[in-house]
Amino acid sequence: MAGHGADEHPHGADRLCETGDRVYSRAVRRGRLPRREAERVPCLMELALLHPDPDDMDWLVPTSPQEVMTRLLRGMYDEVRASQRRVGSAVAAFEWYAGLGRQVPAGGASEGPAIRVLDGLARIQAAMDEATQACTSEVLTVQPGGIRREAELSEGLHRAMALRGRGVRMRDLYTHVARHGHGLLNYLELMGDAVEARTLDEVIERLILFDRTVAFIPANSERTMALELRHPALVEYLGTVFERLWRLAIPLTAPLPDTGIEGISHREQSIAALLAEGHQDAVIAERLGISVRTCRAHIARLSETLGAASRTQLGVRIAQAGLDKPRGPEVTLSGRESRTAR
Repeated sequence: MAGHGADEHPHGADRLCETGDRVYSRAVRRGRLPRREAERVPCLMELALLHPDPDDMDWLVPTSPQEVMTRLLRGMYDEVRASQRRVGSAVAAFEWYAGLGRQVPAGGASEGPAIRVLDGLARIQAAMDEATQACTSEVLTVQPGGIRREAELSEGLHRAMALRGRGVRMRDLYTHVARHGHGLLNYLELMGDAVEARTLDEVIERLILFDRTVAFIPANSERTMALELRHPALVEYLGTVFERLWRLAIPLTAPLPDTGIEGISHREQSIAALLAEGHQDAVIAERLGISVRTCRAHIARLSETLGAASRTQLGVRIAQAGLDKPRGPEVTLSGRESRTAR
């Protein structure tokens, strides 16, 4: 009966159904009413608005309106107190999290949150433009992949020109493959002494670092999301990674070192070292910034040069020729000694 009544009359004592309101009002006016008259509104019994007459169980007597009001107010008061406690907990948690973003080490300075997620190309572009406007001295970038597309170069050209106009120095790291792109050479010639460029066999994921205070890195493989980093420790770490790669890199105007093995190019030497590490063709291609098709063509030429009839035999030949470890660059210029082509 109780369950049946709850299904047909789902309400509280503060908002009775039309039938319940009529029956309860009649009970209050008369002082009691026959049980059979309340059978259509079991909600009145479930809400304790009616209860059996102890002198005659066939009759029901109403709970006084004053008692009902007291009970309703007490319930609402308990709900309000519970809501206040939840609000207080939420505010305390917010203040704690907000305090994390305001923590700045002694002697350091930071603007905005330590880590901010930029979702969408428009937000990334806006944040990059803002960092460009605030930059005063130096920009460091790592540009993975192969030959830079004209669209990519044009996208960042307005920022680079604005930086150049304020005397900001720029250093860029690319893969060796980027040397074959005319668009990049034209861009560097346009920028002149404002930009220095070096190349490596492979580099880390994309990194843009402004004034050693804010850095941008991809947050997904499609690069439609990015992280804006302002935490001093993170930014310093990324700056150190860049400097170590920079010391290993070869100036763009300097030729790549000879492998010392007749018939094997510098790129094939890099592929041989990655093959020796056990990487698949697709991984090697991605790391060196070339297509899988180009990578396999180089592997075929490497096999022919070393006289290997199979992949297994190629691994042995690579080790015998001393190609199983990448060789360090023969040209090591520090700091500002190198200049881009102009």
